[in-house]
Formats: sequence, structure tokens, C-alpha cells
Amino acid sequence: MRILLSIFLTISITVLSIGQKQLTLDEAISIALQRNTLLEKGKNNISTYEAGVKTAWGNFLPSLNASGGFGWTRSEETGTTRNLGGFVIDIPASVSESRSYDARINSSVTLFDGLANFATLDKSRNDLESARLQLERLKQSVVFQTIALYYDVINNQQLLKVKEENVKWNQKNLETVTERNKLGAVTLADVYAQQVQSGNAELELIRTSNQLENAKSTLLDYLGLDVFENYIFADVPAKIGVDDIEDSDALPMLVNSALNNRYDYQSAQLDLKSANKNVTIAQSGHFPSLTGSLGFSTYANNFNNLFQNKNYSAGLTLNIPIFNGFNVSERVEFAEVGAMNKKVELTELERTIKTNLQKTYLDLQAAEKGLEVSERNVKAAVENRKIEAEKYSLGSGTLLNVLIANSEYTIAQTNFINARYAFETLKEQLKFYIGVLDYKKYE
Repeated sequence: MRILLSIFLTISITVLSIGQKQLTLDEAISIALQRNTLLEKGKNNISTYEAGVKTAWGNFLPSLNASGGFGWTRSEETGTTRNLGGFVIDIPASVSESRSYDARINSSVTLFDGLANFATLDKSRNDLESARLQLERLKQSVVFQTIALYYDVINNQQLLKVKEENVKWNQKNLETVTERNKLGAVTLADVYAQQVQSGNAELELIRTSNQLENAKSTLLDYLGLDVFENYIFADVPAKIGVDDIEDSDALPMLVNSALNNRYDYQSAQLDLKSANKNVTIAQSGHFPSLTGSLGFSTYANNFNNLFQNKNYSAGLTLNIPIFNGFNVSERVEFAEVGAMNKKVELTELERTIKTNLQKTYLDLQAAEKGLEVSERNVKAAVENRKIEAEKYSLGSGTLLNVLIANSEYTIAQTNFINARYAFETLKEQLKFYIGVLDYKKYE
């Protein structure tokens, strides 16, 4: 086991010492905002919604079309004879050609379509703003996910230090117990017990090191970086307390803040408005439509005489729907159902926001108290291990008590580290659920 551990540590140190790069939390967030594929797709999709707004404006403008034509015919007739009243007439062969030219331009404009054009414009604007808000929310999600993954790496780094310290302590204690056994001060059973404890400590070190490497790979993959690159991850200073969360002492105020700040909630509200506009668009099929048209055309057999013959036209067309097989009623029904579903989704999102906020807020309060308890436990475990070690060295204690005290100390350290980074993650998660997690400073 010692040989395996030595080889493992030697390889780890050798690999880490080659080409290391430091990666801070701020740098990781900036990289995530630049390389996240969902963000790239979201940015690209914005252009389609902008095109939709332009098209909606185009519905108010008249259409303009121009066309021109050219025709050519050639007729070739062979000579023949005809009998007219007993007289035979020779008709000679003939060749004839003709050309024709024409040009026309026309324009039409929708004067009234049941207000569908106005509703379409409002809907396209809402869709564009909704897409922008969803993109902002996605940026906050990327920031929070990066923070959570980065904290997981730092958490495992700190746990690895605890495991390394535990291995060193057990190896040192094994040497002490072995020497005392040689002197006849302790039994051989104590030596074997300490050997088992040392082996377990080494296994925990290997397991924690593997967890750390997996956490690094997960983070680097999320950032779009090469998982085989060696990075040093800087620790994040702890900020114990929830004072930096606005109105953290009043959960209802946090809910109101979330409903005002959450980009996805604002986007869902716009989606509901767009769904209501779809109802207006569908209902426009019940109303008459009025279009106006203008036209101009010219034609000639000679191109130089093209504009000598001119035609002008103007007209109004009123289309009154009388019966269309209930197609409009079906479209209206679909649009109304879509609007009702959007309203349900908005209500569900509001309920989810409240639930997530309550759970996270309560978890954060519990984590803060747990962190304080864990810190006290570490201090008590240090003193307890020291006392048990002194008692064992004086012959008034047992090795079992020493090993238990050391195990309790290791557990206390592990719990404290886990509690610290769980608390830090919950703080950022609460900001994310409120909708105030800042991302602009990283762009």
C-alpha cells in the first residue's frame, strides 16, 4: 500500500509541476460566458426575432412590384396556289416577324385587416424582448453553475489537504507505536491496529484525490477548456454571514424582489402578452379586410415606342368573410388555449420561485448555524486528540481512544470544509433565485 501511495503521489506531483496555469473564479466565469454554447445559440437567435420585428413593420408598408416582358414570333409560309372562281392564283412563299414589349408596375397596401398587423407588431416586439431577457437569465445561470463547480473543486482541494495531513499523522503515529512495541511498552495488537488505520487513511487520500481530479475535469469541460491541461485553482476568501443578501431577514420581501428582478419571470409575462396578441390575430379573420392598389403598364411593338401607350389603374378591394368552414373559429380556439396555457405557466413559475426561495433561504440559515457548530467541533476535536495522545504516551490511555479522537478530528475538519463551501454555494444560489446575481462585471 505504501509503495502504491508513493508512486501515486510521485506521479501527481510530477504531472502538476509541468505547465501549470492559475485559474481564478473570476477568470473561470469570464471564460464560461465567452464559450458557453447555449449562450452562443441564444445570441444568434436574437437576430431572428429582430427580423420578425422588421417584417411586422413591413406589413404597414405598401408592396411594390415591377415586371417587363418581351415577345418575338416568326412565321414562315411556303408558296401555294388557290382556285378562286375558276381562276388559279399563285401565292408566293412569305416570312413574317413580330416583336412586342411591355412593362408594368403595381403597388398594393393593406388598409385594414382586423387589427392583425398591429397585433403582429406588438407580438414581435414582445418576442424579441422576451428572447433578450431569456438570454440574460441564461447568463446568470452560467455564472451560478460556474461558481458551484469552482467551489466543488476548491472544496475537494481543501479535503485533500486534510487527508494528506491525516496520512502523515498516522504514519508518524505508526512509527511511534512500533518503537514503543520494540521497547515492550505496547502490545503488537496496537501496531497492527495502527497499520490498519494508516492503510485506511491512505485509501481515503487516494479516493479524495480522484474526486478532486473528477471535479476539475467537470469544471474544465463546462468551461470548454482542455481537461488534460494542468490548472491551479485559487481559493476563494470566505465571507461568513448573510448580510450581503438584501432583505435576507424577510422572506416575503425576497419573493417580491425576485418577481421584480427575475429575467425569466419578466420573459414569461411577455410570452403571455404575445399569446394574447395571437388571439387578436386569429380573431381578425372574422372582420372584413380592405386593400388598396395602384398600377401602371405600357406596351409597344417597338422598344422606342414603349411608353407611348399607357394604362393607369387604381382600386379598392373589400373582402368580407361570410363562411370559411369554421377555420377562423378553430384558429381562435387554438390561440385562446395557448394564452390560457401561458397563464398557467406563469403561475407555475411564480410558485416555483417562491418554493425555491423558501427552501434555499432556510437551507442557508441552517448552513450558517451548521458552519458555526462545525468550527467549534474542529477546535474541540483538536484538544481532544491532543489529550488522548498525551494519555496514551503516559500509559493511562489506549490506542483505540487515540485513533477515535483522530478520526473525530478528521471528520470534524471534513464537515467544516463541506459546511463552508456549502454555505458559500447557497449564498450564490439565493442571489441566483432572487435574480440579482451579477454577470455584467465578468463580460
